Amino acid sequence: MSQVFIVGGAGQVGRHLSRRLAQGGHRVLALHRKPDQAAALADLGATPVRGDLTGLTVEALAELMAGSDVVVFSAGAGGKGGPELTDAIDGDGFRLALQAAKLAGVPRFLQVSAFPEAGRGRALNERFENYMRIKKATDVELAASDLDWVILRPGTLTDEPGDGRIRAGLAVPYGNISRDNVAATLAALVDQPGVSRRIIELTDGDQSAEEAMQALIRD
Repeated sequence: MSQVFIVGGAGQVGRHLSRRLAQGGHRVLALHRKPDQAAALADLGATPVRGDLTGLTVEALAELMAGSDVVVFSAGAGGKGGPELTDAIDGDGFRLALQAAKLAGVPRFLQVSAFPEAGRGRALNERFENYMRIKKATDVELAASDLDWVILRPGTLTDEPGDGRIRAGLAVPYGNISRDNVAATLAALVDQPGVSRRIIELTDGDQSAEEAMQALIRD
């Protein structure tokens, strides 16, 4: 079983992922910012790790990641709170985590990014446009790294209960996906290291996350 370090462990995807990984027998380290988030993460089976992406150094974060097999970056401002927050979390926070993973010798890095067509058909404000620019830029940086990486690009996120059934591929029609099903896909990626150096588009679908990841290996 793997040790998985989740950046954004207290977020909605992070909490679902903690539960799924812990149930699968993995050791989960969940980075969180607020003290009152620790108990809920522990209840999900994760080991809470206190830390703020905007205040940690690369060396300090690498020390927290030490011994991990996989880093999952699921932190994000989601275009909310202004461009400064998005820059700090989705941009600089990502770069901090990527550098820390390299320094700590963590070989595998999974990034939760954004579907290219997010927001199509509606007016987008500058905050969301900035969010999409930063996600694209960080995807480029991760793809250029020498880590074993996977970039996951989910469609519009919903809070519907997840059934673990998805549609995943190098290119799929745009659609919705529950946060729980994003977590199911990340958990399947942890269990399927053969899926490597791929950008995967993701929506709800009719194939189990495990089967979908196995199909990507065959492809």
